[in-house]
Amino acid sequence: MKDFKEYTREKPDKEILSRLISYIKPHKKRFILVLVMMLVSIIVQLIPSLIIGVTIDVVISQTLTVAEKLNYLVYLGGGFVLLMVVAFNIEYRQSLWLQEIGQKIILSMRHEVFEHIQTLGPAQLNQVPVGKLVTRVTNDTNTLSEMYTNVAANLIRNVIYLTGIIIVLFVINYKITLILMLFLPVVFFATILFRKYSRASYRQVRSNVSEVNAFLSENLSGMKITQAFNQETKKRTVFYEKSNHLRKSYMKEILVFGTYRPLMYLFSMIGVLLILFLGIGDVINQEVYIFVFSAGLLFSYYSYVRDFFEPILQMAEQFNMLQNAFASAEKIFDVLDTKPDIINEEDAVDLSSFKGSIVFKDVWFSYIPDEWVLKGVSFEVKPDQTVAFVGATGSGKSTILNLIVRNYDIQQGQILIDGIDIKKIKRESLRSHIGQMLQDVFLFSGTLKENIKLFDETKTDEDMIQAANYVGLDHVIENLNDGYEHKVLERGNNFSSGQRQLISFARTVLYKPSLMILDEATANIDSETESIIQESLEKMMNISTMIIVAHRLSTIQHADQIIVMSHGKIIESGSHQVLLKEKGLYFNLYQLQYEARKEE
Repeated sequence: MKDFKEYTREKPDKEILSRLISYIKPHKKRFILVLVMMLVSIIVQLIPSLIIGVTIDVVISQTLTVAEKLNYLVYLGGGFVLLMVVAFNIEYRQSLWLQEIGQKIILSMRHEVFEHIQTLGPAQLNQVPVGKLVTRVTNDTNTLSEMYTNVAANLIRNVIYLTGIIIVLFVINYKITLILMLFLPVVFFATILFRKYSRASYRQVRSNVSEVNAFLSENLSGMKITQAFNQETKKRTVFYEKSNHLRKSYMKEILVFGTYRPLMYLFSMIGVLLILFLGIGDVINQEVYIFVFSAGLLFSYYSYVRDFFEPILQMAEQFNMLQNAFASAEKIFDVLDTKPDIINEEDAVDLSSFKGSIVFKDVWFSYIPDEWVLKGVSFEVKPDQTVAFVGATGSGKSTILNLIVRNYDIQQGQILIDGIDIKKIKRESLRSHIGQMLQDVFLFSGTLKENIKLFDETKTDEDMIQAANYVGLDHVIENLNDGYEHKVLERGNNFSSGQRQLISFARTVLYKPSLMILDEATANIDSETESIIQESLEKMMNISTMIIVAHRLSTIQHADQIIVMSHGKIIESGSHQVLLKEKGLYFNLYQLQYEARKEE
């Protein structure tokens, strides 16, 4: 399994660029059309300066009559207006299509990232703060959206535009243009340095943004604990430190860009002054014609020289944003490159039906290498049986449940589901037959009905109400003015622990699983709700195979088999009455709970 804790492997620009371009392939026809329109737009954009130069020469001409000048001006003015109309229409359509392509790419990328995160195992997801993953799906994809819809296209445009200007400059006067070209190696070298340092600064910015988001996500969720233990000052201090690190990384980024752009501006001013120095002298001393400039041609040349440095300055900004996008892409691709630790084998099969037979054969498992949580565990669960696991915290009870739903793969031994090795069953097929009821019930924002149905429109209201009544949830519904349409707050905070558990029971019964799993589902509930839940459990035991992990032994007395665990091993097993007669560990646990209840 790839360590998902620090997914910041540096990737070469070539690799990142290649992968970013691959997202354009489904839209290549329209993208090529946009590039063609861009080329036409650039050609149109190059003409006005030449028209203005010719107009100046026409106006100051000593050989043309006033009528001839007016005719020229009309034609030139009409041509100029026509060019502007054409340019506007091309720019409008080009921008619209480019935005459309960019948004479709980002939609596809967000979906790909989210879909890939869903394939990762619990062990991998537990290594990464939720805030960092949220940053990948939202902030980082937004940065790439700007790249696809603005930066990349404008960078290509400026390269083509710069090439066009160089061609025009050589056509007008190749002598001065050769002098001007001496600036290019300096500009190129400065750009290489800028790319190197800006990439490092942007990478640091993205890491610090993730740190701040992760801190906020965790601490906003745990605000009650922070306030309960008066930890506000400490949390403020930590948040300030993380925010300050982010500020410093932003300042480094600004410093890099703040050095590069003024340097490019300095080169542009030197180039303009050079043209003015050489060209004006040529116009004034017309009998010399060192560089063959007329006044209008000098203006056109000056305009092109000014425009020559403008795309270079714009490319500085675009390189700046491109490095930001590459840093975000690097983070996103690291997530996508993380292989799920639990994958379906090539010959894995669908489990068309599940009778409920589960066999553990000498199973050894560890979360950390050589730190065994389960040590040679063997047991059998027969169809329609109710089997309970009890034992101290850390004895391996919940681990067994995680292995049955294949959140993890075992290192030694074998797990059989209806006689088939669990690794030979497709994970999604296996889970479709299992209903899980956990201690920490997660409720989504929405209505109570949506949470019971899990937003599945194929489930009818009649089946939902029947499932709710079956587990005793109707006692809760009676006290809600809007019934099943009652709004659920974030994480179900407007329901008690017991009520949330009943909702999870109703959710499970609605989906009619062949195997029901309860992991500490009766912990931390009040006595009144416990009686309802106990009644619901007894009913559900008659539906299908059930596996229960519970601290409250009162909830498992009717189980067909109780397995007692300690330090990753099975110590004893049997029915409630058999285990009491043996007076072993189960008997001691029962006595302790019985005495505690008497004292209450």
